[in-house]
Amino acid sequence: MMTDIEIAQSCQMEPITAIAAKAGLQEDELELYGRYKAKISAAAWERVKDRPDGKLVLVTAINPTPAGEGKTTTTVGLGQAMAKLGKNAMIALREPSLGPVFGIKGGAAGGGWAQVVPMEDINLHFTGDMHAITAANNLLCAMLDNHLQQGNALGIDPRRVIFTRVLDMNDRALRNITIGLGGKVNGVPREDHFMITVASEIMAILCLASDLDDLKKRFGDILVAYNYAGEPVYARDLKAEGAMTALMKDAIKPNLVQTLEGTPCLMHGGPFANIAHGCNSVQATRMALKLSDIAITEAGFGADLGAEKFLDIKCRKAGLNPSCVVLVATVRALKYNGGVPKAELNAQNLAALEKGIVNLDAHIENIAKFGLPVVVAINAFPTDTEEEMAFIRKHCEEKGVRVALSEVFAKGGEGGKALAEEVLAVLDEDKANFAPIYPDEMSLEEKIETIAKTIYGADGVNILPAAAKELANIAAMGYANLPVCMAKTQYSLSDDASLLGRPTGFTITVRSARLAAGAGFVVCETGAIMTMPGLPKVPAAEKIDIDASGKITGLF
Repeated sequence: MMTDIEIAQSCQMEPITAIAAKAGLQEDELELYGRYKAKISAAAWERVKDRPDGKLVLVTAINPTPAGEGKTTTTVGLGQAMAKLGKNAMIALREPSLGPVFGIKGGAAGGGWAQVVPMEDINLHFTGDMHAITAANNLLCAMLDNHLQQGNALGIDPRRVIFTRVLDMNDRALRNITIGLGGKVNGVPREDHFMITVASEIMAILCLASDLDDLKKRFGDILVAYNYAGEPVYARDLKAEGAMTALMKDAIKPNLVQTLEGTPCLMHGGPFANIAHGCNSVQATRMALKLSDIAITEAGFGADLGAEKFLDIKCRKAGLNPSCVVLVATVRALKYNGGVPKAELNAQNLAALEKGIVNLDAHIENIAKFGLPVVVAINAFPTDTEEEMAFIRKHCEEKGVRVALSEVFAKGGEGGKALAEEVLAVLDEDKANFAPIYPDEMSLEEKIETIAKTIYGADGVNILPAAAKELANIAAMGYANLPVCMAKTQYSLSDDASLLGRPTGFTITVRSARLAAGAGFVVCETGAIMTMPGLPKVPAAEKIDIDASGKITGLF
C-alpha cells in the first residue's frame, strides 16, 4: 500500500493555469507561485461577483478518534466524484497548520487517492499565508511592548494585556512565559503567552474579511489591552493596522490548487475548530460559489464544533445559505465512542458500534436544528467488516437519513460516486431552510447556554467568576450582539474528552472569555482546552526526511 505522499508524488499534475481555465479564471487573474500553485487576484472577484451562487455543501463529521476520520479526504473525494458525474464542482478547504503536521494528526490535504496537490508544499510552507499571519500578529505584540518601553502614553496596564504572541508549531514550553527581563533596555517585564497561529485573531479576521479595506478596519478593531483606568486599548490606538495589513497584502488572496484528478480547489485560511472557528475564508467560499454550480467546503472536527461555528458565525456574518450537510462517520470512530481503546479499533465489535452510534444520532439531530438536510458518508477503512457497515447503513435508513459508503481513499472520485449521487438527490429536493440557532440580540450568557444545551446536550453551564466578569465587561463595551466561539475538546460532545458517545447529566464549564472584536465574535474557553498544543511522545516530525535530490519522505 502506497503512503499518501507516495501517491501524491506519483501524480502527474496539470499546470495551474490549466486548472484555472477549467474553473473559468483568466490567466491575468492569477499570481503564480511556481507551476502548480497560484493566488487569485481581486480583479477576478470583481469580474464574477454578480453571478448567481451555486449550491453550498458543507462537509463535517462525528466526534473523531485522535487520528481524525477523513473529513478532508471525503471533501476532496466528493469534489472528484462530482466531476466524474459531469458536474461543475469546486472545493474550498482550509490550509494545514504545521502543528499537527509535525505532531500527531497529520496534514490537511486529504489522503489516499483523494488529495489536493502539491501535497508537500501545501502541508509545509505553501504560499506563506501562515507566516504572514504569524508576522502580522507578532508585529502588533512588538509594537505594544515597544509602546510600554517608550513611555506608555496610552497608560496600558501590563497586567491587562490580552493579545498574545503566536507560533505555527506545537510548543507547550511557550504557553506561559515572562518577557522583558534583563534590565531596562530590554523592555518592561510582564507575563505573556503564546498561542498556535491558527488560534490567532489575525487568522480569524483573514477568514472573515471581505476585502483588503475590511481586513485593515478589522485589524484596527482588535482589542489588545486595557489601560489603568480599565478602558479598552485597540490596535488602531497603537497605529498598527496599516503595517499589519501591508504584511497581509498577498495572504488575503485565495490560493488555487488541484486534486489528484484535476478538480479545482481553493485553499485559504485554516483556523482550528476546537480553539477557533474552524472554517476556510469567506472569500474562498464566495469565489467557489461564483465559479461553480456546486461548492463543497469543510468545517473542522465534529459537527458540534466546526459545523456549529460555520453555521452560527461564518454563515451569519457572510450571508451564506448551505443547501446540504455531509456528515462523515467511520466504523472506527463509532467504536471509539462506544468505549473501544484506540489500539483495539481494528477488530470487529458490533456491541461497541451499537453503543457508540448514539454519537452519530446526536450530530444528525443537531444539523436538523439548523434546518438543513444531511447525508451520512461512511468513510471506509480496510479493517471495516461487512457486518459493521451494514449495521450503520440499516441504522441510518431506519432514521430516514440518506447514507452512502465513501471509498474515496482507495478509489478516488470513482469511490465517491454513490455519495455524490445522494448529495445531488438532496440538492434536487431543495429542502434546506437554514437559520442559526440563536439570534444576535440574545445575551452572551444565553448564547453560551443555547449552544451547550441545544448542540452539546448539556444540562446547563457553569460560568466561572473570571469569565462571568469578562462577559459582563464585553457586554458593557457594546459587544453583546456578537456570536460566541466556543473553545472545546473535539473528542466529546461535552467539555471532558473522556465522556464519549452521547453523554448526559453534565454541565459545560466556561473558565475564561475574551473579546475578538476584529473577528467579530467572543471566544469562550471551556474545560482543559489548550490554545497552544504540545507534541506527542513520538512526534510525526521524527519520521519526516528529505534526500539529496530534495524528495521528501515520511510526510504521512
